[in-house]
Amino acid sequence: MNPIKVIGDIEIKEVKMTKADLINLISEKSGITRVKAEAVVNTIFDSMVEALMRNDRIEIRGFGSFVNREYEAYKGRNPRTGEVINVKEKKLPFFKVGKELKEEINGAED
Repeated sequence: MNPIKVIGDIEIKEVKMTKADLINLISEKSGITRVKAEAVVNTIFDSMVEALMRNDRIEIRGFGSFVNREYEAYKGRNPRTGEVINVKEKKLPFFKVGKELKEEINGAED
């Protein structure tokens, strides 16, 4: 299968970046081993998950921010049976794109 996109020596075969693609890219660009790059990526992701579990806001200047949005409990309906069900309150992580990233992406399309 021919790569859809090549970044450096990394061939990306789909129009998405996976965690493995990110690890390979960091390894190549920084000149560190894949094992060290994987440790870096896992540390960053684990730290972000822990912060969101504490209900902390994560703000990365020029990129965007992650915050939990809280949703109240409500009555829903099972689409298969039509049965009314109680949906518990919940928190969901939400990403808001930063101004610089938004401008970069929109500038790239021109």
